Amino acid sequence: MTDLTVETRRIDPVPSLIPFSDPAHPLLFLRRGDGIAGIGEALRLEFRGPTRLSDAAAAWRDVAASARVDDEVRIGGSGLVGFGAFAFDDDSARTSVLIVPRVVIGRRDGVGWVTRVNGADDPLVSSPLGAEYRLPLHPGALAPAPYREAVRTAVDRILAGSLEKVVLARDLVGHVPAGADLRRVLLELALGYPDTWTFAVDGHLGSSPETLVRVYGGDVTARVLAGSHARGADADADAAAALELATSSKHLDEHRFAVESVLAALRPHGPGITSTELPFTLKLPNLWHLASDVHGRLSDGSGALDLVAALHPTAAVAGTPTRTALDVIRELEPFDRGRYGGPVGWVDQAGDGKWAISLRSAEVDADGTLTAFAGAGIVAESDPDRELAETKLKFRPIAEAFG
Repeated sequence: MTDLTVETRRIDPVPSLIPFSDPAHPLLFLRRGDGIAGIGEALRLEFRGPTRLSDAAAAWRDVAASARVDDEVRIGGSGLVGFGAFAFDDDSARTSVLIVPRVVIGRRDGVGWVTRVNGADDPLVSSPLGAEYRLPLHPGALAPAPYREAVRTAVDRILAGSLEKVVLARDLVGHVPAGADLRRVLLELALGYPDTWTFAVDGHLGSSPETLVRVYGGDVTARVLAGSHARGADADADAAAALELATSSKHLDEHRFAVESVLAALRPHGPGITSTELPFTLKLPNLWHLASDVHGRLSDGSGALDLVAALHPTAAVAGTPTRTALDVIRELEPFDRGRYGGPVGWVDQAGDGKWAISLRSAEVDADGTLTAFAGAGIVAESDPDRELAETKLKFRPIAEAFG
């Protein structure tokens, strides 16, 4: 493995990070205008199989230990940084990656910086966005009618007592025209959903509302989302929608499973890690979500990737109990989820980082094939028509950004 030489210097904050990204291969992790954007690849690490996350954590420790870093900024995202996107399933054919860009441009809290790896001299160029394009998305391997049937089957399994919750996804497909500027999609997502994590790593892009884990200086935080309701058409209807969500036993049960799975994964690394006592309603442009915040102090020196390995997959994207839910997903979903529902984010030399769960996302392959996924948490009270409607709402960010 090549040792890396990393130099970070302060610059005036750029107005927007997205125009600095590569139009065809953007690297981005952004929220409310702050974040990091990468250009090129100084190092690419690939992983597969059941140990992909623990292997990545070990490999990153080796990379960080051998790197020579000169960082005058010393802020989250400066210095040595690796962008990552990991497959959801152990058996996925999709490669999981950690990428160290040649150049990283960052901004946070009014501070701007540029990081160059191995003496990279790429110019900092904010290039205009390419031509507009629109593409329709069509049902993929799991169309609406078979999806309803899959939900019915899952409910039957739950009522029979084999599991408590399972998250079932369906897919939409399209084709991105040759030469399309993917930054246009990222800009639409960042502007339309500013409170989410807008990301792009190795052709996987989206805008996720769910923080899997954040680690900084031994402090750990996470935000758990499970349970959702469409926004109302006016202020009164919107308030009623939020109240219905907050008092729904179906959604509260779904949310409880998700919070318990996160706490069970994190507490071995910090016994004092806790969650908010009751979930709160989180407002997004198209949905209300039930949300809980988790926070605490790590006691064993774990880094962000160690915790990502411990957490994935949470009940919010798999189900309860996890192994049974994964078996049901493999049986009822006629496709490979790829990196949908997997961890996406970044890690730095100290092992700190920010990771989201890849939701509201799509994969763009080298030949232009686009596949988007959206899922719903199925519990005993689930209704197939309502779960289908929920996936339609969750497809909206990607469908609107591309179409």
